[in-house]
Amino acid sequence: MLTVEQIAAAQQSQLNTLFGFGAKAVESAEKVIELNLQASKALLADSAEYTKSLLSAKDAQEFLKLQTGFVQPLTEKSAAYGRHLYDIASGVSAELSQAAEVQAASAQKQFAAAVEAAVKNVPQGGEAAVAAVKNAMTGANSAFEQVQKVVKQATELAESNFKAVTATATKAAKAK
Repeated sequence: MLTVEQIAAAQQSQLNTLFGFGAKAVESAEKVIELNLQASKALLADSAEYTKSLLSAKDAQEFLKLQTGFVQPLTEKSAAYGRHLYDIASGVSAELSQAAEVQAASAQKQFAAAVEAAVKNVPQGGEAAVAAVKNAMTGANSAFEQVQKVVKQATELAESNFKAVTATATKAAKAK
């Protein structure tokens, strides 16, 4: 059986994890806000410069050339913004996943310790029940590890797809 101290320690650990998640959420929000401020400042400066150049155009041909020239850098900056935003999100996701894995491993250890303590008090003839519980624990741990692997593979695939789409969009913008 779990003691009061073990339960209190587990609750404290979960509370620390929860506050850690909250701190990471605030930190990532700060990064997104900073990115948005930088992007807004850059867009404002670019728009002012672009408007000045349009107003100084001498003829319609130069005006059209300036308009087309504005689109490519804007597309590249949009792609860079998307990459940076994705980097922030994936970084936070990775940190939260790692913290969740650590918390899950700790919970597994505590559960295994509780089962071991309970096994010591099993009356004679209860060995089959103990073996069934241990097999169930082993199966659950194995399933959890498989789910972790699948999630990691899916995340890596999504990241590579995002990078490929961004690279294609940037190339297409440069080609225009």
